[in-house]
Amino acid sequence: MIIVMQHHADDDAIDDVVCFIRERGLQEHISRGTERTIIGAVGDERVFEPREIEVLRGVEKAVKVLHDWRIISRQTQETDSVITVRGVSFGGVHFHRIAPVIKDKLPDTAAIFFDPFFRPNTPYAHDNGLPENERLAYLNRIIAAAHQAEKPVLVRVRDIRQLSAVLKAEADFIYLGGELMAGRDLQEEIGRLNVPVVLCKDKHHQTDDWLIAAEHIALKGNHHIILGEAGTLCLDRAAPYRLDIEAMVKARQISHLPIIANILHLPHAYMRADTLLALSLAAGAHGVITAA
Repeated sequence: MIIVMQHHADDDAIDDVVCFIRERGLQEHISRGTERTIIGAVGDERVFEPREIEVLRGVEKAVKVLHDWRIISRQTQETDSVITVRGVSFGGVHFHRIAPVIKDKLPDTAAIFFDPFFRPNTPYAHDNGLPENERLAYLNRIIAAAHQAEKPVLVRVRDIRQLSAVLKAEADFIYLGGELMAGRDLQEEIGRLNVPVVLCKDKHHQTDDWLIAAEHIALKGNHHIILGEAGTLCLDRAAPYRLDIEAMVKARQISHLPIIANILHLPHAYMRADTLLALSLAAGAHGVITAA
């Protein structure tokens, strides 16, 4: 972190900043110029935020040198991560189409997307008001059938309370929708598991939010992470959501994690599914969830 002191900052103000840096386990590097004194905080700067420094007397501004993610960064690993489950690989040069389960029928794709928990008014809902025991039996039946066909299953979890049943059913991937991306408790729980996870950002989240959430999972030990993109807000009334191509391209450049685009609910009159599929490929996606 680079800390720029005010023009008239005295030695006491500089000493206060140095003491703060050392208390957080970092070392200082002081450069005194004719106009400004600049202090470099050397070490893991993620232990504090710039605003904590900027409130100190005599500080003009503090600027981070590193991002809030390191484990998932290409600075740590230049080559793409590749996650392989049941012979199907995501990452690197690999690309796969993924289709949802519809009316108990497994799609003829390399991998399967399964959203077993209630979501009204979509063709991909499978709850249908079933009692919990029947719903869980259905979950187990679909996953078992997919495994018999040697197909990995991405199971969408909509609540942390569903995680236990999904793990017991031996889901191959835990798919976290964007509505769960801000849930630090769930991220920590996922981070303690040795199960691959697809982490989607929500409609209003930026790329940095996405990567920070992935880093939280990785910090707990689970490095089997795939980034999921399912759409971002759009100003066009005809299409409230659009594929966030810019976020995918940025994430591919600064992170080694694979990316999957979920375009199930993004096609509209002016943007067909085949166009979205082509855009996903151009943006560097390693898989696309789309209708079979």
